[in-house]
Amino acid sequence: MTKTVVVYYSGYGHTKRVAEYVRDGADGTLLAIDAEGNLPEGGWELLAAADAIIFGTPTYMGNAAWQFKKFADTSSKVWFTRGWQDKVFGGFTNSASFNGDKAVTMIALQTLASQHGGIWVSLGLMPANSKAAQRTDINNLGGSVGVLVQSPADASTDEIPQGDLDTAKAYGQRVASIAARLS
Repeated sequence: MTKTVVVYYSGYGHTKRVAEYVRDGADGTLLAIDAEGNLPEGGWELLAAADAIIFGTPTYMGNAAWQFKKFADTSSKVWFTRGWQDKVFGGFTNSASFNGDKAVTMIALQTLASQHGGIWVSLGLMPANSKAAQRTDINNLGGSVGVLVQSPADASTDEIPQGDLDTAKAYGQRVASIAARLS
């Protein structure tokens, strides 16, 4: 059985909710980055033992939250030893706007995985881009690099569009399935 870890930072709870859906799809483990950008005790060991790592962060001001960036910078210690070489990676982000420059964040996550010598998993879903499309449809925001989520600034975590949450769960399944095939 493969081990998938969803490592994420959540500022207001929206990213945590998405991470839970990704985790459920992957049958994995959640690993929260705290408000100071640190992992809990044993976090680095959990990532070292993982077959797949899925990154999650909100998009703030056109990029990942600084807490996630601190985690990413701290991962350079793992990079020096190639500790995550050939692991399977994926990622997700959300912002209050439909676009919100989420693509910049996704490329940053993909680049981080690539710097570690990882294998990135695309979303693998067609976009819901017809006139009949609804926010309840899978991949309504049309992502391909990973999961894109829109959480309106004045919405509670219970108001994240179901289509985005279903996309997150499907992506978790995809990442775990590909990790299983490669292990």
